[in-house]
Amino acid sequence: MENKLFIYNTLKRKKELFEPLNAPFVGLYVCGPTVYGDAHLGHARPAITFDLLFRYLTHLEYKVRYVRNITDVGHLVNDADEGEDKIAKKARLEQLEPMEVVQYFTDRYHKDMDDLNVRKPSIEPRASGHIIEQMEVIDKLLDNGFAYESNGSIYFDVEAYSKKHEYGKLSGRKIEELISNTRELDGQSEKKNSFDFALWKKAAPEHIMRWPSKWSDGFPGWHLECTAMGEKYLGEQFDIHGGGLDLQFPHHECEIAQSTGANGKEAVKYWMHNNMITINGQKMGKSLGNFITLSNMFSGENDVLDQAYSPMTVRFFMLQAHYRSPLDFSNDALRAAEKGFNRMMAAIATLDKIQASASSSINVADLKTKCYEALNDDLNTPILIAHLFDGVKMINSLAAGTESITAEDLESLKTLYNTLVFDVLGLQIEGSDDGGNNELLDKVIAFLLETRNEAKKNKDWATADKIRDELTNLGIVVKDTKDGFEWEITK
Repeated sequence: MENKLFIYNTLKRKKELFEPLNAPFVGLYVCGPTVYGDAHLGHARPAITFDLLFRYLTHLEYKVRYVRNITDVGHLVNDADEGEDKIAKKARLEQLEPMEVVQYFTDRYHKDMDDLNVRKPSIEPRASGHIIEQMEVIDKLLDNGFAYESNGSIYFDVEAYSKKHEYGKLSGRKIEELISNTRELDGQSEKKNSFDFALWKKAAPEHIMRWPSKWSDGFPGWHLECTAMGEKYLGEQFDIHGGGLDLQFPHHECEIAQSTGANGKEAVKYWMHNNMITINGQKMGKSLGNFITLSNMFSGENDVLDQAYSPMTVRFFMLQAHYRSPLDFSNDALRAAEKGFNRMMAAIATLDKIQASASSSINVADLKTKCYEALNDDLNTPILIAHLFDGVKMINSLAAGTESITAEDLESLKTLYNTLVFDVLGLQIEGSDDGGNNELLDKVIAFLLETRNEAKKNKDWATADKIRDELTNLGIVVKDTKDGFEWEITK
């Protein structure tokens, strides 16, 4: 398939044609979770966004190595390189070994991802398993004059780096502004400048997670793991690095500085960032205490929720917004997504019941072109879904007999929906245990609507209206359109 995929490169602040460094191979690195608590709705967005990218690149026949890390050490409560490690703090409070905390919440994260039908990455490295690689990066930075030791800790020297390279190019921060805003803090810490960041922290006596090094018994800084693991598994230069917009600064900015300072060149060609999930306009996050865990979403056990929402409803809800747009949580939006998802699945089930004709009155090729144009435009899923719903109208009209389709076009339409809805968007039919009942329901509704259509042709309006009204009472709304009719389950 000809490559026409354009993606928005945060580094260049524009959409660019995706051209891999070593086609057909693609290296993709995405920042994964810090596993000290249950995954929440905010964690689902990058997981689904980059699962979509992974799926589409694979569909385009690229050979993708997808690396998504697990942060199990080094992420401090205070990202200014102070305070406790988030996992160590949780372990202390729960009187557990830190790796017990890591294993428990990693398992729960994987369960949530499986529920959301997020594909497993090619490699899922842990920070604690790559301490040696992180030390090697530190050695390079010290040798190149971009790091310094202070009381057993190692810090990245942002001011020294900025004399040779542009620090802040990803986020738009200017080193001059950082210097002018923070000079008054000099002398208050062991850093040369407050905006320098930790590469290695000397562990306090009470700190649980520690490793021996030539500098001190300590642990790596949070930013270092992704630089080290990205290089180990994808090479000194790779294609795409993704993550949430909240990681753009300082985390990803520091990654660029580390890789450039260590190897003399930037590691990443395309930087991609998904926007945030908000609740009442405020970013959703553990630190703000306004998060809804995914297990809560699926069970409905949260005061903010009016009901439980299935994993596919949550996935469909997120795909209805462009990944670079903010997405505000509301029960109304989730209920609308639930209806939309059910309508899509009902239409796909209806495809198997359509009879082919000698000619087509619908244009499947045009629908396919529009769908792929949306995907190639920086993964524009809301436009793609809008086109797919245009196709749903076609499917319902075909079922009603007001449109016709050839066997070849029908097969093409089935392939399009199976490929885009299931393989690329990653949606799947839910409630498979009730598959027989769902199939029976489809048959009953199809029979009633065919009967209603015949009644309308015979101008038996009373019978036609009665069928529609009885279906409405059962929670199945029938809408007459110029193309025939549409129906959806609303209860």
